[in-house]
Amino acid sequence: MIGSLMVFSASAVWADYRFDDSFFFLKRQLIFVSIGLISMFLMIQVDYWRLKSLANIALMVCFGLLIIVLIPGVGLVRGGAQSWLGIGAFSIQPSEFMKLAMILFLAKYVSINQKYITTWKRGLFPILALIFTAFGLIMLQPDLGTGAVMVITCMVLIFVAGARVSHFFLLGGIGLAGFVGLIISAPYRLQRITSFLNPWEDPLGSGFQIIQSLYAIAPGGLLGLGFGHSRQKYFYLPEPQTDFIFAILAEELGFIGGTFVLLCFAVLLWRGLRIAIHAPDLYGTLFATGIIGMIAIQVMINIGVVIGLIPVTGITLPLLSYGGSSLTLMLTTIGVLLNISRHIR
Repeated sequence: MIGSLMVFSASAVWADYRFDDSFFFLKRQLIFVSIGLISMFLMIQVDYWRLKSLANIALMVCFGLLIIVLIPGVGLVRGGAQSWLGIGAFSIQPSEFMKLAMILFLAKYVSINQKYITTWKRGLFPILALIFTAFGLIMLQPDLGTGAVMVITCMVLIFVAGARVSHFFLLGGIGLAGFVGLIISAPYRLQRITSFLNPWEDPLGSGFQIIQSLYAIAPGGLLGLGFGHSRQKYFYLPEPQTDFIFAILAEELGFIGGTFVLLCFAVLLWRGLRIAIHAPDLYGTLFATGIIGMIAIQVMINIGVVIGLIPVTGITLPLLSYGGSSLTLMLTTIGVLLNISRHIR
């Protein structure tokens, strides 16, 4: 509900200017809210054990979509990334659904092969090969933010399953080297790092988004400027209804409004962790851990970007940002969590 209201408030000016319809983004958001809620209630009714049999198929379909989206003329290019499939304004982002498919598959695979999780050859290596193959396809789009969320979520799931800490130190070193390589290979990523350290070095270029985001948050004060009264949405903060919607929320609803939203996320994560801890089997524990880990990581990255704690990445804020694929995925995964909670001890 808060997300739909904020999508309307943040997008009304831009929608009226571009489409001559202030409700353009809201109407589409409500369509995906309806689809997501239907999917959520279906997931509540279907026992999560039955999803085990669909894990392999879901993963293969998502791999196929990640390949199809890279075909010139088939995948839609937005914001410099060829990450969407669809027609006109209605499209899906296959990388979003790959996150859920990977969690589902790993929960099944690790629960069956947990005795090998402490080994390298039969335990971690096949899992990592799968994860980084998916990550490589996502990076070809390129979409570092979504790929990073997927990889970190999978690492959390593997850690909870009982993998050795020493293996994680090794993977951390390899991951850090790979991350540096990805930054060096793309000049725009290096610009994001430098703009994060000092956005005023290029205030009209790489530092523009973070500066405008902070300009939105600061005037909000304790109580905010009032719903619908944001100034930054008047063509200062680019497309404020997506990645930087929290900045508009903080500007209009103030520190109290922003804190309330963070508390809502905190309650969601707390209940999700309880579900994971008390799930009736290892598969349920890992499935719930992966879902709640994905949501937590995405929230932390998005909020960190908006308030200037980490460099800018294209990550939406779960349940609040405009975007059909992300919203549908999040509501579907919450449906799975609710289903697992019906079976807790």
